[in-house]
Amino acid sequence: MHRYSVPGMTCGHCAGAIDQAVRAIDPRAQVTIDIKAKHVAVQSAAGNSEIMNAIQSAGYDIARVEG
Repeated sequence: MHRYSVPGMTCGHCAGAIDQAVRAIDPRAQVTIDIKAKHVAVQSAAGNSEIMNAIQSAGYDIARVEG
């Protein structure tokens, strides 16, 4: 499970764009998004750097959350 902080995620549209970006690299990914906490959790065969690059390419700053 990869966990991220996405401070620029403010609404459902943002969450949808992030979900779509992750699923573009792994259609079978499980993406859990908490808009209020600005956190994204991803269970995926894709690596951390691939996921982070996909979310950044969608226009969002992202930081990995340890733990």
